[in-house]
Amino acid sequence: MTKSRHLLPLLTGAAIAVLSAPAFADGYTIGVSNTVQGNGWREEMICAIKAQALASGKVDSLNIAHRNTDAAGQLEDLRNLIAAGVDAIVVNPSDPAGIGAALKEATDAGIVVVAVDQAVNEPTAYIVSNNQEEYAYLGAKWLFEQLGGKGDVVYMRGAAGASADSDRDKGFKRALAEYPGITVAHEVFTGWQQDQGKQQILDYIATGAPIDGIWTSGIDNVIVDALVESGGDLVPVVGADNAGFVGQLGSVEGLKGAAVTNPGSIGGAGVTLALQILDGQKPSAQTVLVQPELWENVTDDGKAKLKAAADPSLDPEWPVSIMIPDWTTYTKDQIIACKGPGE
Repeated sequence: MTKSRHLLPLLTGAAIAVLSAPAFADGYTIGVSNTVQGNGWREEMICAIKAQALASGKVDSLNIAHRNTDAAGQLEDLRNLIAAGVDAIVVNPSDPAGIGAALKEATDAGIVVVAVDQAVNEPTAYIVSNNQEEYAYLGAKWLFEQLGGKGDVVYMRGAAGASADSDRDKGFKRALAEYPGITVAHEVFTGWQQDQGKQQILDYIATGAPIDGIWTSGIDNVIVDALVESGGDLVPVVGADNAGFVGQLGSVEGLKGAAVTNPGSIGGAGVTLALQILDGQKPSAQTVLVQPELWENVTDDGKAKLKAAADPSLDPEWPVSIMIPDWTTYTKDQIIACKGPGE
């Protein structure tokens, strides 16, 4: 049963949007906490949350805290959502340890907590996430095989301290252990920011150090842009299934690369899982993982998969996997519209 129908931000400093619609018997209020704005993946995640809440027909309103902040700021946002009396919280955690206290406060208050994209330490929270360790392992293994098991690679990570980055590091290191001839010539945290990642690779190219391949944590199309703009030889690049990068893999002459799926639509899956739990349908395990696929442009089969997945109508930073089978029920038009209940 819904705890609150009229939600207002309780503290200043939290960018919380309240989307209300007329209440009905089965309607829920879902809180959302996200700490990165301006990143295409995160924007798709928010739009998937809105679209799935609308498509479900079970959500009266969303209470969204969506801003650039750290663990302390997210802790504040989560406590605002708890005080507002939401039925469930879908959270993309900035730091699993740093927000653990608020997650426990939420579940102690009877609020369903679902972490998306990244794991959390709080055992009472549920997790639905892309398998981040496998994401990194698949891409790194492909890259190292393309290099014949030897060479210098640039390792472009995400945000330091984020659990998704830590999990991806495990996967990357697992692949690295299988190819002792591969050397990480340069390791850098991009913060999952396009401009920052592009400048970082341009700076490294300018040193004249050898580069045989580049693994990116989803900051990919701008890395290809940097390689082209620098006028040097193209090297194999691994990225995510972002629309811009998927398009480049089919259009940039001489580029060898692989896209590993990491759908931002996992946000919609978080809404579905939260609603299932609220309706008394708890999963058999606290953690549900969506397994990634790798699409590469060096085989006919891989090229066919990339061609089928390519969608130039999407924002270049949006993953092309805008839906997840069995987890999302909205249409393409609904996620692009990015409208939740009452909007």
